[in-house]
Amino acid sequence: MTSPEHSSRLPGFYNLSLEARRVMLQDQSPLTPDELAALTGEAGLGADQADHMIENVVGAHALPLGIALNFVVNGRQVLVPMAIEEPSVVAGASFMAKLARAGGGFTASTTPPEMIGQMQVLDVPDLQSAQQALLAEKERLLAEASQVDPVLEKLGGGPRDLEVRLIEDSPIGQFLVLHLIYDVRDAMGANAVNTAVERLAPLVESTTGGRVHLRILSNLADRRLARATCSIPLSELAFEDYGGVQVRQGVIEAWAFAAADSYRAATHNKGIMNGVDAVVIATGNDWRAIEAGAHAYAVKDGQYTSLSTWSEDDQGNLVGSLEMPMAVGIVGGATKVHPSARAALKLMGVNTAAELAEIIVSVGLAQNLAALRALATEGIQRGHMSLHARQVAIAAGAEGDQIARLAEQLVDENTVRIDRAEEILNLWKGSK
Repeated sequence: MTSPEHSSRLPGFYNLSLEARRVMLQDQSPLTPDELAALTGEAGLGADQADHMIENVVGAHALPLGIALNFVVNGRQVLVPMAIEEPSVVAGASFMAKLARAGGGFTASTTPPEMIGQMQVLDVPDLQSAQQALLAEKERLLAEASQVDPVLEKLGGGPRDLEVRLIEDSPIGQFLVLHLIYDVRDAMGANAVNTAVERLAPLVESTTGGRVHLRILSNLADRRLARATCSIPLSELAFEDYGGVQVRQGVIEAWAFAAADSYRAATHNKGIMNGVDAVVIATGNDWRAIEAGAHAYAVKDGQYTSLSTWSEDDQGNLVGSLEMPMAVGIVGGATKVHPSARAALKLMGVNTAAELAEIIVSVGLAQNLAALRALATEGIQRGHMSLHARQVAIAAGAEGDQIARLAEQLVDENTVRIDRAEEILNLWKGSK
């Protein structure tokens, strides 16, 4: 993470000009000028580089990249890059991280980076006998899988276990599923796992007498979890006319709605993913895989529910926790190819995929609190619409100083709509 001499607490950052923010970020980060230029987009991903990453390239698509401030994760300060188009997310996460600082910041941990490779075994003459035969051959199969990636083996990774499941009811009848548990160290792991299950297919077929059909990684990475907790002192929760106890209870009551109701939980978890995805995208990781794993994990007990929990401790503090699958890497893929992703990783000072996962889950918890606090007090629209108004002003054609002026009037009128923005702009033009 960021070295101790660099602070994530940058007062007034929001009010600075774009250039002044970049100067301050340069002063408070380990980035070289070239790396900062890559992070800011001035020297980021070019069309030539993009052409080597995917097919049919015609250019590159940009997202706003902001820096979440105030984060302390496991006792260390970290500046967090977030790529997202939605207003209020970066501000909300930063403010909640400021509140969490008073309680020691975020405490985060991860389980071993074990991914699951699945093999679908069809046309098996005797399912029970085949299941036992696979288990009896476990050591041989694991030994074969260990030959796939010698470099990963040297780093301490490789196959860890083999599980065999019987699917008893499906549209095509019964079949076997073999799970290869594979430690991928600091990689996301899709390529290593997919290669391993491909290699095992002939051995599985000869052992079972069946036919191996699908051989693919599972994005329900429920053996590779990240967890974050925080404690917000009661004194930090009070603001304006809202007392600390009122805010704490409001947050807990709002969370209880998501814990009990799937319709609310979907929006609640989307708020968590606002924070999570933004960091995942900024670091060149696969946000679709993270989304899939998160939502599948949310229904692990039979009903879709909240990924987070909020409660009160013995001292009356608000305590939050978030646990979810977090299959992210710092080696391979876009994390090494994309110049902005490389700069983002350096900005956070992460040396392992586990450290990255711990930061991401902490941001998810902070963003969750930002949404719950707003919903439980002043309403989600007040802060969100004041930021959204700037986008509406720009879309209506406002330029320069007009943007802030028009946005302020739209918020004051409580009519943050593009038709009203265009009307105001036309009135201003007519008055000249």
